[in-house]
Amino acid sequence: MNLPDLKKARIRTDKEVEYVYLDEHYQKLFAGQKYFLKTYGCQMNVHDSEEIAARLESLGFSKTDVLEEADIVILNTCAIRENAHDKLYGFLGRCKHLKKEKKDLIIGICGCMAQEENVVKEIMNKHQYIDIVFGTHNIYKLQDLIINKKEKQNIEVYSCEGDVYENISYKRDSKIKAWVNIQYGCDKFCTYCIVPYTRGKQRSRKSKEIIKEVEDLVKNGYKEVTLLGQNVNAYGKELKDEINFANLLEKVANTGIERIRFVTSHPWDFTDEMIEIIAKYDNIMPYIHLPLQSGSSRILKLMGRRYTKEEYLTLYHKIKETIPNVAITTDIIVGFPNETEEDFKETLEVVNACQFDSAFTFIYSPREGTPAAKIDDKIPMAVKEERLHKLNELINSYSLKANQKYLDKTVKVLIEGVSEKDSTKVFGYTETMKLVNVENASDKIGEIIDVKITDAKSFSLDGIYQ
Repeated sequence: MNLPDLKKARIRTDKEVEYVYLDEHYQKLFAGQKYFLKTYGCQMNVHDSEEIAARLESLGFSKTDVLEEADIVILNTCAIRENAHDKLYGFLGRCKHLKKEKKDLIIGICGCMAQEENVVKEIMNKHQYIDIVFGTHNIYKLQDLIINKKEKQNIEVYSCEGDVYENISYKRDSKIKAWVNIQYGCDKFCTYCIVPYTRGKQRSRKSKEIIKEVEDLVKNGYKEVTLLGQNVNAYGKELKDEINFANLLEKVANTGIERIRFVTSHPWDFTDEMIEIIAKYDNIMPYIHLPLQSGSSRILKLMGRRYTKEEYLTLYHKIKETIPNVAITTDIIVGFPNETEEDFKETLEVVNACQFDSAFTFIYSPREGTPAAKIDDKIPMAVKEERLHKLNELINSYSLKANQKYLDKTVKVLIEGVSEKDSTKVFGYTETMKLVNVENASDKIGEIIDVKITDAKSFSLDGIYQ
């Protein structure tokens, strides 16, 4: 059977792509076949998987959550932490076993780990049962890779990022809230971070295309959008004649979408104009994720973070003073190479000063190819684990304190679905990104409702629909 080359089914015009829909031939070719898609890592990977799902379904595949039912398995990988490799290869063991039973099973690897040269070499040498490998820069090649799959491995990973494409189709996980990419890649090159090497340099979308996407989501009934980027508030810096992130936020607010969020911010790029715009518009949620990483200026310099402890604290308090009822969360790394006890104490001091609503905390994980991985680290793992335990205890105490402020108050909650832990309740999020399990609201999924908070825990709230 001769199949047309999908490379010819793409029309590129001035960095924009008009996608030519696949004809019924492909739908018939893969009809009845199922795909299993597993996603590791950050929100960017989650959104990439929405594009991957749309591409698979354009070929006629339907989704399954049961691995054993799959005709094709795609694993969208993360490279941020060292244990990501262990998780991937552990799951691949199940896939390898399944392929012995299903000879025609296609196994694919993509995402950030697929961009690492050492991983690709390992796959070629030790994991030859993997059929296709593609990176973060060429997701658009997926249909082509599947249709033209040969007996040998089909590996196509671009070492350099390409153009920014528009008019991409997504199979969104939700009909209530949506991710909207505004940029790709990062130019910050923090010394511990692999992202600039796996995602490439910063490339921003044109604001008119972003606004059009949000307007379409509003027309389709979406209640919330999250503007997404590796360094979201650096939006537009590399483009000529383009607006900055503060102006983009304002334009998105004026579309009428009911809720706007954004991740992830870098303190270096957080401007006074941004703070003023967030405070001005009720539909820009008073929730900001502001990564600290360390409370020691010495360690921050070694990390290449471009701000000091004092500068971070100044920004933090400016946000708190300007945006009413704002909730601020953060990221913190402990055990960066040769972090002293005094450095760690400074981190605890910043946590005490800020009393974050919550935090993602990690033990430093060296990533091959980053500058920090070359530092001779003399800190025993036991010390790092003890520091992480102390930090988490402190963070959790402030999380509980922040949540207890909501007791007996009525707050706006966007209801997203049925609670996993209690099927008699639904769950949703407050404007400040607090998870709430709600009674008496089973018919309110997709709506923003008033909920009275009846109980507060460290990681969630309970409430009743008013």
